[in-house]
Amino acid sequence: MDRKTFIKKTVGAVLITIPAYSLIGCSNDDSANGDPDLDPEQADCLANGANASSISGNHGHTLVVAKADIEAGVEKNYSIKGGSGHDHEIVVSAGNFAKLKNKEAVKIDSSTNSLHKHTVTVSCA
Repeated sequence: MDRKTFIKKTVGAVLITIPAYSLIGCSNDDSANGDPDLDPEQADCLANGANASSISGNHGHTLVVAKADIEAGVEKNYSIKGGSGHDHEIVVSAGNFAKLKNKEAVKIDSSTNSLHKHTVTVSCA
């Protein structure tokens, strides 16, 4: 095999492998680190903080928002890396914090990494 053929085959393999890895790496699991048995009427962000009750296509990501952050209500970036092999960030805006103070869940899209992103539902703990 000559050099030109080798380079073409290598580039072709890489172009096929990266999207395949992304599809395999992301499951259809939307679970997160929220308590599935928590009664929504008992949840209180100002008393307990918040966490991700759902992360679309989750594969190890988690999120915890401290009650002090909710009280402050100032826009903040959070990592959702958790046990995943890569990181994403979400931005919780002042408006999102206002909703959380009122015990309302918010949905926020993460940054794109490894050719995908997640929709994170943040709910009171």
